[in-house]
Amino acid sequence: MDVGKTHRIFPLLLIVIPFFIISYFNENKDSNTKTGGAQNSFETYLNEEEKKTKKIQVLNFATFHMANTNDSLSIEFDETNNKNRKEARRIAHMISKFQPTIICVEVPYESNNELNVLYRQYLKNPENKPGYPGEVGLIAFEVGRLHNIERLYAIDHKMDYDYNISQRMINYIDSTTFNNFHSNPFADYPELNPFIPSLSLKQKLRIMNNPRFLDLLILINADMLTYVGTKDGFEGADEAAKYYKRNLRIFSNLNRIPLQLTDRVFILSGGSHTAFLNEFMKRSPKYEVVEALRYL
Repeated sequence: MDVGKTHRIFPLLLIVIPFFIISYFNENKDSNTKTGGAQNSFETYLNEEEKKTKKIQVLNFATFHMANTNDSLSIEFDETNNKNRKEARRIAHMISKFQPTIICVEVPYESNNELNVLYRQYLKNPENKPGYPGEVGLIAFEVGRLHNIERLYAIDHKMDYDYNISQRMINYIDSTTFNNFHSNPFADYPELNPFIPSLSLKQKLRIMNNPRFLDLLILINADMLTYVGTKDGFEGADEAAKYYKRNLRIFSNLNRIPLQLTDRVFILSGGSHTAFLNEFMKRSPKYEVVEALRYL
């Protein structure tokens, strides 16, 4: 090799190699910048999608009926008793921390106007006994007043339903399981029994809003009837289907309400309706149920 040529090539390499190194890093810098830009754009896209898919917050609250009721399971409660009224008002103040913008109650859909006439009367004289009986007047009216809500929404749908169909036939399906269960529904769940007289209103409502209790209510009010029927019939299952149908229609009435993504919906109803609505809303693309016990 010609030593002279080697000496001439070496300085040239000292110039060319740094040039390529600088070019390489500049290219990677540009590539990273582009990638970062793409990443930022993708994150922006995800944020926008999250905003689109965000659901309406719902406080689906279970209660027993605080006025006269024909429910098969009922809790004694004197709504005229001052102590009970004060306790119910305290519950309303706890619930109000949810800051609802919409209130729905277990009142027949077609009675919506009458409901709101009585509600407006209550807003004018909140110290008087509410014109609507039970938990609607004691709790829902007060929550509405605390948040200056102009109107309430009635979403109930009445349907005939025979709780006692098992007593009107010879049960050929499985009377042993059915009768053993109904002799003491809380035998396996003593901690879920809200019918103990010594419990405070808050304690009873905490039990009723326990997810395990709500599951039990679906079993008691509907699913147990699948163990009842004549030899070749499905009388119990058909009766249970009516209760599913009623609650699906209640859910449809909820869906009639024009809601915005920013709305916060408070639903007050008997526990079995709460249980069914929870199930429907779990699968809903529109609603997200918040934990009721958080407010008790």
